[in-house]
Amino acid sequence: MKREDLFPTEDKGFEGLRPLTFDDFIGQEHVKANLRVCVEAAKKRGEPLDHVLLYGPAGMGKTTLAFVVAQELGVGIKVTSGPAIERVGDLAAILTSLRDGDVLFVDEIHRLGKVIEEALYPAMEEFKFDIIIGQGPGAKAIRLKLPRFTLIGATTRIGLLSGPLRARFGMILRLDYYTLEELERIIMRASKFLSIPLDPKGAQEIAKRSRGTPRIALRLLKRVRDYAQVKGDGIISFGVAKEALDFMQIDQEGLDKMDRIILRTIIEKFGGGPVGIETICAALNEERDTIEEHHEPFLIQMGFLKRTARGRVATRKAFAYLGITPPSAQKELF
Repeated sequence: MKREDLFPTEDKGFEGLRPLTFDDFIGQEHVKANLRVCVEAAKKRGEPLDHVLLYGPAGMGKTTLAFVVAQELGVGIKVTSGPAIERVGDLAAILTSLRDGDVLFVDEIHRLGKVIEEALYPAMEEFKFDIIIGQGPGAKAIRLKLPRFTLIGATTRIGLLSGPLRARFGMILRLDYYTLEELERIIMRASKFLSIPLDPKGAQEIAKRSRGTPRIALRLLKRVRDYAQVKGDGIISFGVAKEALDFMQIDQEGLDKMDRIILRTIIEKFGGGPVGIETICAALNEERDTIEEHHEPFLIQMGFLKRTARGRVATRKAFAYLGITPPSAQKELF
C-alpha cells in the first residue's frame, strides 16, 4: 500500500507536508514530550515501544504522529482501521506480515469487533496469536509466535473502548485542539509548500475559523486559494480570506452552516433542550455519528452545547450568539 493511500480524502494534496520527526511536528507539545522520552528509552534498550493509544477530536494529527513514531524508531509501519478488520483471519494476516519492531497503526480502534479484540489480547501481551484449525470436536488450536511489534491505536470515541483493551496500552495520550499561533504556523508552512501567496494576516483569519483543527485549516487554505484565484489576483490577503470564508458561510467562531442549524433546531424547536440525540437526528434527517463526531465536540468545546443525562442543552452563550432570548424555563438551567 502506498503511503498516499493511507490518509483521508480531505488530506489529499498535503502528503508531502506531513512531518517526519518530532521537531517538525507543530503542536501537541505534551504528547510529543511523552512519546519522545519513551521512543528514546525503547531505542536504548533495543526493545519495541510500548503500545500507544491516541485519542481526541478528528483531524488533530493522530495518524501523522504514528508515522513520526515509526520514523523516529527507524521501523516500518502498517496501517489499517477497526472496520477493515472483519475476521480473525484478517487480523492474523496483518500481524504475521509485521517485522520485529514494526508499528501497527489501527485507526478507529473503537470499532473493532469483540471477537477481534479478544484475539488481539495475547498478541499485545505475549506477542502470540491463537488460530483455530478445523471445526467441531476435531478442531485444534495452534499458537503462532509473532514479531515484537508496537500497536498504536487511534480513536475519537475513547469511551467506546472496552476496559480490557484500554488496559493493555502502556501509554494513553490525548490530543487536544490547537492554539491560534500553532494553526498559523501550519498554514504558513503549507502555503510555502504549495506556493500560495499568503499574507500573515490572511493566515491568521483562516486559523481563527479553523475550529482548532489542522485538517480543517489546510482544507480551508485550499478553498481560500481557489477563491483568491477566481475572485482576486491570487494573493490571500486578510480581506480576501475574510470574503472567502464568509462566502463559505464559516463564521468568526469557526461554526459552519450545519453547526448553526443544529443549535437553532435545539433552541427553536425544542426550547433549548434538554432533547435527546435521536430526536435531534430525526429533526435534521442527519446521521447520529455525523452529529456526535463532527459537530458536537467543537460546539461543546466552545461552550455552545452541553450534554446532560436528560439530553442536549443549548447554553446561554448559544442563545446570545444567535441573538435569541432564552425562554424563562431555559434560564433556570443556567
